[in-house]
Amino acid sequence: MGRVLSLENLLRELPARRAARERIVFTNGCYDLLHPGHVDLLERSRALGDALIVAINSDAGARCLKGPTRPLVPQDERAELLAGLECVDYVTFFDQPTPREIIAQILPDVLVKGGDWGLDAIVGREEVEAAGGKVYSLELLPGFSTTGIVEKIKQLPS
Repeated sequence: MGRVLSLENLLRELPARRAARERIVFTNGCYDLLHPGHVDLLERSRALGDALIVAINSDAGARCLKGPTRPLVPQDERAELLAGLECVDYVTFFDQPTPREIIAQILPDVLVKGGDWGLDAIVGREEVEAAGGKVYSLELLPGFSTTGIVEKIKQLPS
């Protein structure tokens, strides 16, 4: 099962994994309302390596990115849901507008984003590739998005 760690504690865990020659995979997002599209992307991300780190936007970061009504689920609850997935090894948080700083500190072997991100737009790509890592934009499972779920809920009769 995954573990929720501060960045500092996560950075202490990684040397042992690297010494065991494990490939570290990293992805990030808000993961506000966990849905099948998220699970599919996380499982396919994990299949690209030996350990999957999911960095989630803090509550403040999610508000800046998604608007004042988000996140719907607080960061600690989002983290626990993700940590409960078999494919997730570690969950951590970031407050910055982008994950560039955390990616530069972790320097994963593999960086993954959903297919709504073109390779040239993936934050941290330069750092990961410069360190010899790979960057992937994986196709999304059609029909699933948190924004879509929120819009459906708004349209329900009161």
